[in-house]
Amino acid sequence: MRLTSKGRYAVRAMLDLTLHSNGNPVRLQEISRRQAISLHYLEQLFRKLRTGNVVKSVRGPGGGYVLSRSMDEISMRDILGSVGENINPAKDISGAPSSGVSFSAENGDGALVNTIEFNLVRGYFENLGVIMQEYLTTTTLGDLMRKARESAANAADNTATTTTTTNTSTSENTTINSNENAAASNTAINNFSHNIGDY
Repeated sequence: MRLTSKGRYAVRAMLDLTLHSNGNPVRLQEISRRQAISLHYLEQLFRKLRTGNVVKSVRGPGGGYVLSRSMDEISMRDILGSVGENINPAKDISGAPSSGVSFSAENGDGALVNTIEFNLVRGYFENLGVIMQEYLTTTTLGDLMRKARESAANAADNTATTTTTTNTSTSENTTINSNENAAASNTAINNFSHNIGDY
């Protein structure tokens, strides 16, 4: 199973909102600019997220969106379900024959496949669906935000200033300072949303 763009964008936008809110409304224009997601597309997503009770809107000057509840009470399943993602890999397994194939069971019943192989495959994907649902239900925005901060802290350690002193033949010392000033939080947001994208 692969999540569609609406699921990945919804998770990215929610992480951005959580990171930049601090209890204050965040405008979709700001999320659009930081995450390079179409404002029109964000408006569609946030209408669904609001209907799903994941966010709430604040009207008037300084308005925007805030989380509807604590970041530790909003799961990945809440977000993906709100925007209509199919997070059940067995949902469409009906036993219908492949297109253009005429099929009848050996006992003459119905027109659906009911072989041992089909039932093994359906059982496997049903079990996979249970595992996925559990993972998405037990992973919250708070979990990802703490992981993002941990990644940002590690990135800061790895990009600490490195000073190299080189002695030349004329006994002059050349000091090379290398400073990498990265937006670690936004990088972490993108990394985590991409990690969620494939199953």
